[in-house]
Amino acid sequence: MSVIYNKVALIGLGLIASSMFWAMKRGGVAGEVTGYARSEATRDTARRIGLCDRVCDSAAEAARDADLVVLCVPVGAMAQVAQDIAPVLKPGATVTDVGSVKQSVIDAVAPHIPEGVHFVPAHPMAGTEHSGPESGFAELFDNRWCLIVPHGAEAEATTRLEQFWQALGAQTEQMDVGHHDQVCAVVSHIPHLIAYTMVGVADDLNRVSDQEVIKFSAAGFRDFTRIAASDPTMWRDVFLTNKDATLEILGRFTEELFALQRAIRTGDGDQLFDYFTRTRAVRRGIIDAGQDTAAPDFGRGGPKKA
Repeated sequence: MSVIYNKVALIGLGLIASSMFWAMKRGGVAGEVTGYARSEATRDTARRIGLCDRVCDSAAEAARDADLVVLCVPVGAMAQVAQDIAPVLKPGATVTDVGSVKQSVIDAVAPHIPEGVHFVPAHPMAGTEHSGPESGFAELFDNRWCLIVPHGAEAEATTRLEQFWQALGAQTEQMDVGHHDQVCAVVSHIPHLIAYTMVGVADDLNRVSDQEVIKFSAAGFRDFTRIAASDPTMWRDVFLTNKDATLEILGRFTEELFALQRAIRTGDGDQLFDYFTRTRAVRRGIIDAGQDTAAPDFGRGGPKKA
């Protein structure tokens, strides 16, 4: 694989950034990779495990002379980071991000991008419940989607970024910013909100002890807890910055939930059966698309049975 960017700077060194680094090394798609994290402890950890070719003590130092700068910080922190690196961005460089919300990222970052620098927002739709620099692995993006939201960026810069993500193992698709935020509210944001709620409800039920919830967790509740273990800072920012799309889809979810509640109350088994049959087909579609497996552990690397 040929080098796509001579120097890549990763600002923020959590799960996504660390996985990007290992995937870049696996594919040989970058020359030098610099990194920066706000926490000194995180920077020390990155140096200890060999994450990035050079870990810097400021975002500006990492971004200086970079051909690609990737903002891997929570959405709420992106404006300040963009302001910090703006003076050192070289002409012709590309700035991108990995946030799961796009309109608010554009609003926060775009005003700080100097003339002659390309800003191409992106969103790799991959992750685990783990966070931090030691949680990354090269295969995270394999056969996952990375959505590219050009938002007026030059075609050449957009194409180059798509090639970069493809070299990391991802499939790519360009998408309008508003459509992106609505799609992600459906496939990611609301499922997380429901998971947080379900785990919170279980925690609040005083008649069920914590030990019983943990001891008797079947696959359904267990998977809710996996999702609800995700990074609190990131998800707080997601819901606050994708408010309109989240509330719209949450309203539609509530209407569906009320309809199911009514069917249960009235004993309408036909409606329940038809609904569950339709939703079961969605699951089959996800498996057929190669985005998960039909294994009992839901493809998440649980113990393998002989």
